[in-house]
Amino acid sequence: MSKSAKDLVRGLYESDFFNDSSVLKKYLHKDAELYWNASTGFSKMTYKDISDMSSEMGKSFVSLRSSITHLMAEDNQVSIRLTYYIRTVENPEEEVGIIHFMAIWELKDGLLYKGYQISQPSDQDPQNLDAHIRIKS
Repeated sequence: MSKSAKDLVRGLYESDFFNDSSVLKKYLHKDAELYWNASTGFSKMTYKDISDMSSEMGKSFVSLRSSITHLMAEDNQVSIRLTYYIRTVENPEEEVGIIHFMAIWELKDGLLYKGYQISQPSDQDPQNLDAHIRIKS
């Protein structure tokens, strides 16, 4: 594996996958599965589902920026905590926090294979903002 496990996970969440879903090939195993608990319920997603969702996101977002606060690796598993900030097509001048994520990824063949992700909508509670926490590379 040319990239470390942490670099792989960081790369996915910082990538422009929403503009070009083919970017996912650099990060996700072809048999990847994502088990996602969101405020709207549970979803089990395949590589194709993730790719389709990424393409749909690109229709609404001008930019998507991640702010990673935690990134830890042990053996073939990586955990990440982040907040996504977006600029929409309707309001490209304003960046707003949209969602908080925590995920654990298992690797296979040097790519992300199984992900377990929890998300909830972002809020502006000062104790929840990530400006005071930064990861170490």
